Amino acid sequence: MEFLERIVSFSNDVLWSYVLIVMLIALGLWFSLRTGFVQLRLFREMLRLLREGVNHEGGHTHISSFQAFCISTASRVGVGNIAGIAIAIMVGGPGAIFWMWVIAVIGAASGFVESTLAQIYKVRDPRTFGFRGGPAYYIRNCLGSSKAAALFAVLISVTFGLCFNSVQSNTISLSLNATFGLDRAAAGAVLTVLSAIVIFGGLKRIAHLSSWLVPVMATLYLLLALVIIIMNLPQLPGMILTIVSSAFSPDAAVGGIGAAILTGAKRGLFSNEAGMGSVPNAAATAFVSHPVKQGLVQALGVFVDTLLVCTASACIVLLFDGYADAGKTGIELVQLALTSQLGSLAGVLLSVMVFMFAFSSIAGNYYYGESNIQFFSTNPVYLLVFRIMVVGMVAFGSVAELPFVWNLADLFMALMAIVNLVAIALLGRNAFIALKDYQSQKKAGVADPVFHPELLPDQRGIEAWGRDA
Repeated sequence: MEFLERIVSFSNDVLWSYVLIVMLIALGLWFSLRTGFVQLRLFREMLRLLREGVNHEGGHTHISSFQAFCISTASRVGVGNIAGIAIAIMVGGPGAIFWMWVIAVIGAASGFVESTLAQIYKVRDPRTFGFRGGPAYYIRNCLGSSKAAALFAVLISVTFGLCFNSVQSNTISLSLNATFGLDRAAAGAVLTVLSAIVIFGGLKRIAHLSSWLVPVMATLYLLLALVIIIMNLPQLPGMILTIVSSAFSPDAAVGGIGAAILTGAKRGLFSNEAGMGSVPNAAATAFVSHPVKQGLVQALGVFVDTLLVCTASACIVLLFDGYADAGKTGIELVQLALTSQLGSLAGVLLSVMVFMFAFSSIAGNYYYGESNIQFFSTNPVYLLVFRIMVVGMVAFGSVAELPFVWNLADLFMALMAIVNLVAIALLGRNAFIALKDYQSQKKAGVADPVFHPELLPDQRGIEAWGRDA
């Protein structure tokens, strides 16, 4: 086991920290240029579509645009948005936050492309009469590579369904134990039962949970950060100046500018998951009239994750005068920063929020695995086995020490992302055509653009459009 841990740790340090980040940034810039920076140019349209999705429930069999948005947000907005930001500041300095912002803006274009492709190549789900899809589906059905598609499906099922969920349950049990003295095994038992109820309830239950829990938890956390910002309003300009100046300072952190850029890029990319291949699995489930609609909505999710939630965490830490000398990092540093400004009650509130963030992530992560298990077979026995494994990993993670699982999950996620990045680089042209069609219809006065697959040069792999989609 020790030898395997060293291999995994070495792979994380050498491979994905550099190669994958270069790939993600390069493709993000390319997609930004090819779409005319759609993530900025159509920002108002993103907000309009999100409001439209809120008012459309999706019916008994379909998932609405807003519900699909919440499922993906539930997965990517987790404890990493709290503890991970504190770690980024301690490793890369305040300047890491600036580069996190930059990467979020660039990555939103990749998020748009992959989610639009997921909508174009989604398939009908014979069990629920809704839709499912994602990278495994467009890799197999359009690119024609069954082996690469199967590899992706395995990687994302293990990464999100098993590894990441054990990490989430581990964080919940540790937080409840530290704040309330609750035995980790007891906390794990309760969490396991709650997870089983949601997981065995299927996608509609996950969508329903996410559609109210995600807005509630995000709003509460943002309000908490806003209170601290208001309390320290005179220090806010100085904090912003420190972030920007540190981003270009040779002394930004122990490793200089490079450490700030690398740390900020990693936090931005691995927090909002743009281009990683996970979000398209949720995007494909939405019932919309045009693929670009969901592409835009999911691109907005990148901004919500990084520019709002992660920035809120950064403000909580950086507006605490003693953060650099506190001798703490991660969730402990955030907890200290909160209690120093708002009192011990803030620690209790943070534990509740950590529970909400992590539990919603368990539900969102599970769905990514479910969608890809169905890629192999719709036999309910396979899905039952996977659900049992997920619940088992939630129970295991509640009581285990998981540095190895963290590293293993990061390595699997890196491999998964590389497969997806190659696929969307090859298929990106179809997303560009779809965007042009959407804009043309809007310009012509069409209030609700409709997608017609005939506009693409190749209709191979398109199964859910052209009839009543």
